[in-house]
Amino acid sequence: MKIFQRTQHSLFGEILDWMLTPLLLLWPISLALTWLVAQNLANKPFDRALVYNVQTLAQLIQVGPGPRVRFSLAQPTSELLRADDADYVYYQVLGTRGEFLSGERDLPAPPGPAATVRVDDEPHLRDAEFRGLPVRIASLWVPIDGTRAPALVQVAETREKRSVLAAEIIKGVMLPQFAILPLAVLLVWLALVRGIKPLSELEKRIRARRPDDLSPLDEHSVPQEVGPLVASVNDLLTRLKDSIAMQKRFLADAAHQLKTPLAGLRMQADLAQRQGSSTEDLKQSLQQIGNASVRATHTVNQLLALARAEGGGTALTRQPCDIAQLTIEVVHEAVPLALDRRIDLGYEGPEPGAAGLTLPGNPTLLKEMIRNLVENAMYYAPTTPDRPGVVTVRVSGTAAQRTLMVQVEDNGPGVPLADRARIFEPFYRALGTNVDGSGLGLPIVREIAQQHGADVDVSDAHPGLPSPGARFTLRFR
Repeated sequence: MKIFQRTQHSLFGEILDWMLTPLLLLWPISLALTWLVAQNLANKPFDRALVYNVQTLAQLIQVGPGPRVRFSLAQPTSELLRADDADYVYYQVLGTRGEFLSGERDLPAPPGPAATVRVDDEPHLRDAEFRGLPVRIASLWVPIDGTRAPALVQVAETREKRSVLAAEIIKGVMLPQFAILPLAVLLVWLALVRGIKPLSELEKRIRARRPDDLSPLDEHSVPQEVGPLVASVNDLLTRLKDSIAMQKRFLADAAHQLKTPLAGLRMQADLAQRQGSSTEDLKQSLQQIGNASVRATHTVNQLLALARAEGGGTALTRQPCDIAQLTIEVVHEAVPLALDRRIDLGYEGPEPGAAGLTLPGNPTLLKEMIRNLVENAMYYAPTTPDRPGVVTVRVSGTAAQRTLMVQVEDNGPGVPLADRARIFEPFYRALGTNVDGSGLGLPIVREIAQQHGADVDVSDAHPGLPSPGARFTLRFR
């Protein structure tokens, strides 16, 4: 149960609730226990007086003449026994045969028959009611020489003084608690304020930071319990810093890549507008403008594809995808480009629907990945009258071994070992290839492959030949 309910979750309020709730719930229990202890303490001195009185009266029992038991109590002693300003004191003396000898006839007898009582026991104390009043009774069985049955002596006292003493004890104990309890609540409040102060200071330091300040927070200036939280924030800041740096680098590279075709467009437009230009010059300028616009469009499309691939990791819609079906569709769509570049484009693999070729993924991104590999291979596969370019797309997979691979290979110059680690970086192109491209195709392939749990690597398609070619292999886990 929470004493202080709040609409918004608060660490300060949560700790305060868990500290004050037990305190306020235990306080009534403390009152009840104090009352019981006070009653016990209040009984002890008056119980000793009762025991003393009953033992004193027992010494006044006499025997004789014969087996007869007598009890003699002087009048001043009787008056002294009954003299009390707050309580009434009663006594009773019974003989060995239960006959009444002195005192009050109707005083309640102790429980159990006299024959079953051990006469050598100490006085027995009990609570009872006499004439409508609660009383405390001390009873003692007194052995009589020459008789088998003992005599009985009882002294009873009302409980007024005991109640007064118990109340005084409770007042002495509980009244200070009424002053201590608010003080304890105040101290708990101040302790929590002081304990949470480092969090407030951490909040002030974070708010005082500049927007571009992504340096790690000081883990040593916060309490040990807050250390893991600060470490997690530092890790987030580091990843955010790396992400922003990568985005800045990406934007700079993209601007650089777009600047070249846009500058070419502007130059060709100026050439076409100059005076004295012939029809042939105008056609050539328009052709160059068209080529530059195609290049700019391709770069923009690749940038959009890379952004879509990088942003698809958080909300990737997956469904069963037949890799053979997607690959065949990509090959069919690439036929016009292959005919234009005179590339021998082929597919090797099972038909769609075969076992072991289906995996969960996003069909649009998977086709984009395979399309970039196919187009990249066709761009790097040179075609000459003596040696046509050849691009082969291969799919293999078995349900028993749970393996699925997509390979795209060509008969081009291949990828040098020094460049194989960098060709998957955005805008990187190997020197000496003389291939016009944006340098974004392979980074798109790697990004989509990672999102689908696949590995991509490159090797020589025909090792040992002057033109070893390149074989890109996608292995789905």
